[in-house]
Amino acid sequence: MVQSIYDRYGGFKTISRVVMTFYEMALDSDQIGGHFEDIDMPRLIDHQTKFVSSLVGGPASFTDDRIEAVHRHLKISHADFDEMADLFGEALAAHGMEDQHIKVALRAIESKRAIIVFRDAA
Repeated sequence: MVQSIYDRYGGFKTISRVVMTFYEMALDSDQIGGHFEDIDMPRLIDHQTKFVSSLVGGPASFTDDRIEAVHRHLKISHADFDEMADLFGEALAAHGMEDQHIKVALRAIESKRAIIVFRDAA
């Protein structure tokens, strides 16, 4: 039986630490830090931990419709998404994830780009 990345690295506890590290970096980012003003960070960290867990084999699941609805009003650009992915990769590495597993996790995140990045209705 193949072990998921989620299980291999310690499950929810580890993913939660990765997400907290990511947000520490994101809040300091000139590119994406502004997206987190006036945000309930503990709530966001909890949701993001569940979302990331779902992407790497954990028990939570989110529909694409739900992901899109949550992000639609944020007007996230491709540059914002790129910054987020770069920082997330750094956070994964900081918590000891192997390069091959980081690539898998980042591919899973990349697969959501089309529903997270803002599409102008014009």
